[in-house]
Amino acid sequence: MRYVKVIWHHNFDDEPLYYLHEVGDDNYETRRVQIYRDGHREWADENHETATAGLAEIPIAPVDEIASHPEFDAAEIARDEFETEWSRAQ
Repeated sequence: MRYVKVIWHHNFDDEPLYYLHEVGDDNYETRRVQIYRDGHREWADENHETATAGLAEIPIAPVDEIASHPEFDAAEIARDEFETEWSRAQ
């Protein structure tokens, strides 16, 4: 597994600012956390999703490819950071 944090720079109140992804060896998400401007969090895994948080249906792009877009910052993070946000989201 690898863990990726993506920051989306935008001014939309109803869209997440942060995405945290747990990504399997096949580059598909296994878990996701979305963090919004107001601090609320949504999460998704293979058994749970919401109207706005669900697992991607395509593989997650490499971090450098995501970060090549000016509206995104992306980096691999430690499992502990992901797990902390996962716990907060639930």
